[in-house]
Amino acid sequence: MPERFPTARVDLEDLTVSQGAPVLLRRALAKLAAGELLEVCGDSPDLSEELGAWCRKEGHRYLGEAARKNVYRIECGAGPAPTMASGRQPSEVADPRWGLAPRGARIEAGAPEFAFTLRRKREVWARELDSIHKQAAANQWSATRDIPWESLPKLPAELEVAVCQMMTFLTENEFAALYVPARFIPRIHPHYREVVEVLAVQVADEARHAEAFTRRAEAGGCGLGTSAVSSQLSLQTLLEEPDFTTATFLLCVMGEGTFLTLLKFLEDHAPESVTATLANLARRDEARHVAFGMEHLRYVLEREPERRASLAAAVERRSRMLASISGLSPYVYDALTVLAGGGILPRQIRDGARRVAALHRNMDRSRRERLQSLRFDAEEARALSAYHTKNFM
Repeated sequence: MPERFPTARVDLEDLTVSQGAPVLLRRALAKLAAGELLEVCGDSPDLSEELGAWCRKEGHRYLGEAARKNVYRIECGAGPAPTMASGRQPSEVADPRWGLAPRGARIEAGAPEFAFTLRRKREVWARELDSIHKQAAANQWSATRDIPWESLPKLPAELEVAVCQMMTFLTENEFAALYVPARFIPRIHPHYREVVEVLAVQVADEARHAEAFTRRAEAGGCGLGTSAVSSQLSLQTLLEEPDFTTATFLLCVMGEGTFLTLLKFLEDHAPESVTATLANLARRDEARHVAFGMEHLRYVLEREPERRASLAAAVERRSRMLASISGLSPYVYDALTVLAGGGILPRQIRDGARRVAALHRNMDRSRRERLQSLRFDAEEARALSAYHTKNFM
């Protein structure tokens, strides 16, 4: 048999296997094909025995000492090389065996399968994810640093009570908007990390809103207002929706879209700068959440246009479940009317009521515009907007 010559050589000097020699061994062997020889030089007295055990574990063949002292030979084997790759671009279906590995990583065979139930791209993906996430990262704000708390004036009691009632209403809605995406995040395969990242920022946004709204209610001395049964029932239906796309449609497109109009109304009629600033910053965040919902729905509906029927059915089903709610919570209606009118004189109430009626019309118009941009026809958009809960979210 002709003599075989090493393809590569590595000098370990006095390194032992326990001191890091495998780092150099693996680097050298990674450049060799199966069957090629690696010559190993090393002065450690136990190196021969250590190399034998290490090669068995790594899937290589240890050939023992060469003719020269302190020189050993290893035949490169197939080794425990990765047998799967998830690819750099999002796949249409994510393999459960990819586990928590980041997209594009090499993945060893034999890893456990993870029970991610949202493993199809069309179930979770959206257009413009990078842009939405970059905007979210750039526009983060602090309830402590970015709100002019020191400028909060002493308001007339009727205005302060109205502000606190709205802060209470906003806070409970923000908790719902937090829990809905938080419930789905653990179900989404991390292969679609961009979706997970956008939703994680959305959760952080809603937590910050809840903190800031609660703080505003407490800062004026009146404390929090009343949470109505009608509001709780409406929000419960959101939390119980099991389908990601449907939940995103109900929350982001219908609910948070309506809240954009509400927050602009509160900003315009706020009796002082703290409430106005809070409404403005929250509206900026909610606009991104609505953008994600719209882009997700566009992605899904381009591929499954028949889903419009199931989304419409979900809105109608939710309306039937909330049939006992006759209208907007009186606590919220009264607070909006007082804020919009600027007080409780009859003429102020008349002006406030007129402006709240205009608010409802603006909400309806905006919902219909969003629905038609998703290619619901005008009549469908009108009907679905009318079915939407009277409690906004």
